[in-house]
Amino acid sequence: MGKYIIAGNWKMNKLPSETYDFVKEVVEATKGAECEVVCCTPYVCLAPAIEAAKGTHVKIGAENLHFEDSGAFTGEVSADMLVDLGVDYVIIGHSERRAYNNETDETVNKKIVKALSKGLIPIVCVGESLEEREAGITMDLIAIQIKKAFAGITAEDAAKVVVAYEPIWAIGTGKTATDDQAEEVCGGIRNILAALYDDATAKAVTIQYGGSMNAKNCAGLLAKANIDGGLIGGASLKAPDFATIVAAAK
Repeated sequence: MGKYIIAGNWKMNKLPSETYDFVKEVVEATKGAECEVVCCTPYVCLAPAIEAAKGTHVKIGAENLHFEDSGAFTGEVSADMLVDLGVDYVIIGHSERRAYNNETDETVNKKIVKALSKGLIPIVCVGESLEEREAGITMDLIAIQIKKAFAGITAEDAAKVVVAYEPIWAIGTGKTATDDQAEEVCGGIRNILAALYDDATAKAVTIQYGGSMNAKNCAGLLAKANIDGGLIGGASLKAPDFATIVAAAK
């Protein structure tokens, strides 16, 4: 299956003045990791995070980008800007950005295409609301999100994309999909990718679970065949908890 990747999504947390020391703490706590370790930070924390991670096993990611290279887009950040800083990963289409910043399946696709063209690794978020799950349309919704996200993307590029399944009802709520629920959807995502491309491409894609994965529940989730890592929210803000999750990803 895909490469194991544990990525922390700091969201709007940590100050630039705190970042260098915290990333150094993550580096030390995750030494010997058998998976890729990523810290995705706010824009203002990227520079000190990159400096702290330089020459180590930890990679740094951004939480968003714009799909244009430059121009009159006040408050936005381009892929070139991220690359120039030394960023490796970028989160695209997180449910919070879809809800609060008018992110759509179409803009998600444009951002993935742009990220890939600049050599960034996109972590693409998909997931359903509680109402959609209760209505029994989880996989219908996920299929639409995946097909639109990967529109126009070649199999070669698709294999570089990370997909994060994040049920909206489990993000920051303390609720977590059961191991079997998460595996069912992550396996379904792989089947959708196999239908879009082929089995080899689908197997190459890293599929993460996000949605209140923490030090206590990570082992069961990461033991599932189609879960290749996690996109970690709150637990990524505490180095020991984050390190426990990294250690479970083998």
